[in-house]
Amino acid sequence: MWVANFLVAASATMILPFLSLYISTFGDYSSAYIQKWSGFVFGITFLTAFLISPLWGRFGDKHGRKKILLITGFGIALSIFFMGYASSVTELFILRLIMGVVTGFIPTSIALISAQTDKKHAGKVLATVQTGTVSGGLFGPLIGGSLVDAVGFQYTFILTSSAIALATLIVAIGIKEMVVHEKNESKKSYSRKEVLGLIFKSRLLLAVMLISFFIQTANFSIQPLLALYVDELTTTANLAFMAGLAFSITGLGNLISTRSWGNLGDRIGHDKVLIICLVLAVLCFIPQAFVTNIWQLVFLRFLYGIQVGGLIPCMTAYIRQLAPLSVQGEVLGYNQSFRFLGNVIGPVMGGILSGFFGISFVFYFSASLFIVALIILYFSLKTKDVTTAEEEHILQKVKNF
Repeated sequence: MWVANFLVAASATMILPFLSLYISTFGDYSSAYIQKWSGFVFGITFLTAFLISPLWGRFGDKHGRKKILLITGFGIALSIFFMGYASSVTELFILRLIMGVVTGFIPTSIALISAQTDKKHAGKVLATVQTGTVSGGLFGPLIGGSLVDAVGFQYTFILTSSAIALATLIVAIGIKEMVVHEKNESKKSYSRKEVLGLIFKSRLLLAVMLISFFIQTANFSIQPLLALYVDELTTTANLAFMAGLAFSITGLGNLISTRSWGNLGDRIGHDKVLIICLVLAVLCFIPQAFVTNIWQLVFLRFLYGIQVGGLIPCMTAYIRQLAPLSVQGEVLGYNQSFRFLGNVIGPVMGGILSGFFGISFVFYFSASLFIVALIILYFSLKTKDVTTAEEEHILQKVKNF
């Protein structure tokens, strides 16, 4: 499951390094046209996934999550395969849109593992799975750029789609879904309105999803600008490599730390780990605006990757503790939607702010989003004692409907 999540997450971002170059091969377009459509083609996948992810979670809760994994896995493989044969910007846009429709693989896989893991060990197990998702998103651009340099655009898409198809086939053969029921769990189905009511009435669940949104917005606000920032810091001829290093070193820090953060969350509480990681995120982001050479930036990005390793898996484990098992896939789908929305808004906000105030200002903006997330978490935990009875009532009401 780790390999499958890594490949699926990487496929969503691997087009980043060469998207504008690939679009330029379709015709003699102006720079403004290429930049505009690069944004459209990149963003449509996350925008569509933002709308569709909860539906995949809901279908998985009702009909079995392994079936959804196979549908979405092979769907992603096919859409990426045909991208290699696209002959116009419109065709590429449509294929990226279709890819967004079938990007329910990741939240469904998390829901599958989460449902079969007891709450006491949820942090450790989900952290292991999440390393594949987060690392795939971070290493995707580096993999994509390297493959294009080696084999060209078309074979990059074909090789990537083949790898995802193989990973999906491994899931089909090697993953067995076991039906798990909680005590006093109702077997009735719940409407989307009822699940949304659970999320918006439960302060902690809503807080976790808002935090997911702010974290992804902060992450993606700077990512498209890293290459330009690296160009300001160095005069090396290997600009593409150094930009890829600054981008992907975060993934290395993530891989090193994620499992440890998950274990720590199981021992002391995932809320405490989230607070620690959010504070460290602020401390790692602000200094990046003051670096004077590329190696300082790489070091700080590595430290940032270490704390990122604790954020997403601990939030997922927290949802595992808060949401009823019978609607957990759909709840995780909504959480994934909040993250996808951040993936769309982040690059837009980063581009706008850098245009007005410079790239360094984007680091301040990202740090401020982590501070906002920290404040939301603090106040939601501060009122936890007051709202516990209310939330238990809401959860019980959903279970016994």
